[in-house]
Amino acid sequence: MGKGFLFEARQKRFTFDNSHFRVDLVFYNRLLRCYVLIDLKRGELTHQDLGQMQMYVNYFDRYVKTEDELPSVGIVLCGRKNDAVVELTLPEEANIYAPKYQLYLPSKQELAAQLEIIRRELNYLESEDGE
Repeated sequence: MGKGFLFEARQKRFTFDNSHFRVDLVFYNRLLRCYVLIDLKRGELTHQDLGQMQMYVNYFDRYVKTEDELPSVGIVLCGRKNDAVVELTLPEEANIYAPKYQLYLPSKQELAAQLEIIRRELNYLESEDGE
């Protein structure tokens, strides 16, 4: 995950108003001085998933973090997502991210093919700018 990450919990449970909730993974980054909450979604990301993560982040910011720590970060890893749903659901200043994940890394050949496509697109854009 990078430097400074400390694992705190898996399926971290918290309760308010007699309702129980669970965050899939909770990390603390000592370099950033903030909590990093991760929720795993196998299917397509929904606005409900983003709202749930917003609630988790709000809870940690209001009841768990200390005054000298930075705001919590929420990450929802999903199998599929609709960028418009993410954009319209989250406020612009939200500290929540929804990247798509892959179960398997591409092979060397697949990665080389993807890089070649990107290189060609960049060359095409450069040639258009030069005209």
